[in-house]
Amino acid sequence: MRAVRKMGRVRGGRMLVERPAPADGRERGGGGTAPARTVTVNLLESPLGWLHSRGHVSARQYAAGETLRQDWEQAHYPPRVTMCWDAPPPGRTARGSPEPATPAGREVRARARFEAAARAVGPGLRDVMWRVVCAGEGMREAETALGWPARAGKVVLAMALDRLADFYRLP
Repeated sequence: MRAVRKMGRVRGGRMLVERPAPADGRERGGGGTAPARTVTVNLLESPLGWLHSRGHVSARQYAAGETLRQDWEQAHYPPRVTMCWDAPPPGRTARGSPEPATPAGREVRARARFEAAARAVGPGLRDVMWRVVCAGEGMREAETALGWPARAGKVVLAMALDRLADFYRLP
């Protein structure tokens, strides 16, 4: 992760920080010298939102990606970072752990929608879609993890989001 030089300000849904600019598309190595340039980054902006705000993803594709991300979060697929404190305390009789919680109807429907959407997108396209839309990876990180050449991910992501928009029947 890049070092944050100066913690920024929060304004209107934006949390701006300044980070050292990468040299030649890669982060600078050690050496101890201060970077010549910095870039301002909005930490509250998703990678999909970044692509949309710069015209790489259409409004229809962005809406499809956000719908998928909402289904993913409602299905409780994101990993939990803290302990789940919503379990009821054990009764006064026999000690033991409470019964396992069953998923609510909304969660079950969201899981079904998410799984159906992933199947509709297809096996070759869903990997980059999940990494960028759900996991919040940047395009460069997703391309590296999948072993793709630079700038190939945007094309594949656009195709995946088009299929996703067709699945969700977005105009």
